[in-house]
Amino acid sequence: MPRRTATMLASTLMLIALLCAGVFINVPYSEMSPGPTVNTLGEHDGEPVLQISGRKTYATTGHLNMTTVRVTSADYKMNLVEAVYGWLAHDNKVVPHDTLYPNGKTEEQSTQENAEEFSQSQESAKVAALKELDIPVKSWVIVSTVVKDTPAEGRLHAGDVIKAVDGTTVKAPDDVAKLVTKHKPGEKVVFTIVPAKEQAAAEKENRTATRTEEITITTAKSEDTGEQRAIVGISAGTDHTLPFTIDIKLADVGGPSAGLMFALGIVDKLTPGNLTGGKFVAGTGTITDDGEVGPIGGIEMKTVGARDKGAQYFLTPKDNCAAAARDVPEGLTLVKVGTIDDAMSALKDIRGGKTADLPKCTRN
Repeated sequence: MPRRTATMLASTLMLIALLCAGVFINVPYSEMSPGPTVNTLGEHDGEPVLQISGRKTYATTGHLNMTTVRVTSADYKMNLVEAVYGWLAHDNKVVPHDTLYPNGKTEEQSTQENAEEFSQSQESAKVAALKELDIPVKSWVIVSTVVKDTPAEGRLHAGDVIKAVDGTTVKAPDDVAKLVTKHKPGEKVVFTIVPAKEQAAAEKENRTATRTEEITITTAKSEDTGEQRAIVGISAGTDHTLPFTIDIKLADVGGPSAGLMFALGIVDKLTPGNLTGGKFVAGTGTITDDGEVGPIGGIEMKTVGARDKGAQYFLTPKDNCAAAARDVPEGLTLVKVGTIDDAMSALKDIRGGKTADLPKCTRN
């Protein structure tokens, strides 16, 4: 056999051996890729995404698409060949497995966490939209969670309305921690609450809950690092009562990143005309009750997915702008937003054709 032929054969066999080995070598990585986009103004699986009753709504046109990212499951074992292919692929992103599933988080735990975040993002989107339209929303501070094996367990319950701490009226969730930490560990703190069951009954009967209870709890010592402080073992949050019903019908989606687009879709449904001027606008971003837009993960995947569906403009959280601007899909304009007001202003420019005035994302 000629030397050249023998060398080529040996090289080919070695390459085949390496490829075969790569298939069987698992690496600690996961993959992200563009996921589906859904028009919040349209339908999904045969029914409107946004369903509003008890308030006049208006016909809408155009697109206000929320965007998603696909990720490999927690128990997926990526091999070396797949990892290399993912690194080379333009529209996919290979990341360390712990980035998506930290501390050994299981698929079930991740799904549950994403579902909770998605539910909370929907509620915040509703509140932010109504506040943007100056529609009054009733709000109150509640016990959001109770930590197991802490003084509050069995004394306070998720959904209890916190009216006061030590007689001082509570107006925001942060007030609770501030009032509790005025104490030293081992001291008593008094919570004035409306029990969750009483609050639920009052809401069902469209009345104001009036029956309150005083719960005295002995504080414990915090276990975190740094200066020790008094705790009772709860986290406080906010609950709301809307003046009419808003339902968001979208299954198989998780996480908080659709908040901004849901809020804009609600505003569009509740106002004459349309926000987009018939243009295809997509976007992403978490949203708070007060309309602050926060960053999300997988921004590069979301811009690709949006452009593939035909988006012309992409509403981008300001803290994601630099990353998104490194590789912008051709034909897509990235618009920087930090609040729902910013988004509303950008949409006004888009439908008015004043695209030169848009605050665009840059790499720095």
